[in-house]
Amino acid sequence: MATIEECRAALGKLSDNMQGAGGEVRAAAALDRSVSCHITDLGVTFAGRLTGGRIEIDATHPGEPRERAQIRLAMAGEDLVALVGGGLNFATAWGSGRVRLEASLLDLFRLRKLL
Repeated sequence: MATIEECRAALGKLSDNMQGAGGEVRAAAALDRSVSCHITDLGVTFAGRLTGGRIEIDATHPGEPRERAQIRLAMAGEDLVALVGGGLNFATAWGSGRVRLEASLLDLFRLRKLL
């Protein structure tokens, strides 16, 4: 099981990767949206904003998301760490239900370039 610190570090690495990307990935990351990532096995939610090509985490709190973010992720901590580290394919994890992603249809089309 991943720790809260490992999950926060994985989100930081994802943010760094997005900011350093070019082309279509950079354009997809240029959204300005509220975001939440609920770590199901740890019972914690990271909340913040996707802006300027980065994920800025503003708060970490116990339980499920307190507010409905425009982009919502939910997964186990190990899966987050594996996704960011390249050990887990997003499409496979999403298709099997290990990762949940909720957003508007337009945002989903944009985000598919990131994921």
